[in-house]
Amino acid sequence: MPADGWMSARKQSKKEGQTPMRMNTYTGKRFDPMQMTPEEVSLRDIAHALSLLCRGGGHMKYFYTVGLHSLNCAREAASRGWSDRLVLACLLHDASEAYLSDIIRPVKVHLSNYLEIEDQIMQTILTHFHLGDLTPEEHALWHQIDDEMLSQELKSLMNGEHEMVPVPLTSEPDFRERPHEEVEEEFYQLAESLVQKMQA
Repeated sequence: MPADGWMSARKQSKKEGQTPMRMNTYTGKRFDPMQMTPEEVSLRDIAHALSLLCRGGGHMKYFYTVGLHSLNCAREAASRGWSDRLVLACLLHDASEAYLSDIIRPVKVHLSNYLEIEDQIMQTILTHFHLGDLTPEEHALWHQIDDEMLSQELKSLMNGEHEMVPVPLTSEPDFRERPHEEVEEEFYQLAESLVQKMQA
């Protein structure tokens, strides 16, 4: 079913009083992701899901996760002296994938309806973490680090990119194959500490 047809069918089902489809999360939450609220966001759900989600649609040399990618982006932001607010934004920049999974960029750019849903969920997550007022300039900064980290990952972790010259970073990214439990806990603890600093 085309995206617009699916959305129309979903709206029609709501009008007819049918129960919306709900997702189940790691912590036991159940909600309609299309109507997600900031109260339904869970840091533990995000840390857990991203630590089990492989980058690049699984086409890496080994199991390198979205969670570790996010940690690398946050470390790079910190090494540049960026604010705790921006470091947290870099850590959470792929958090919507905890609820939507990961779709590779060459496909995602053609899915306009998916991008709208992704933006909607991402804004809900940012609101939960008191980042809903990020400026366009701040958004551009975390997008920049995401792209620069990708260039390093393509060179180091994917076959067929041997000639690529990656963008230099100020930090040393962690490209080790690590147990997902370690990545989950490191992600969770870093996010918790950043939130506490912002609230102090």
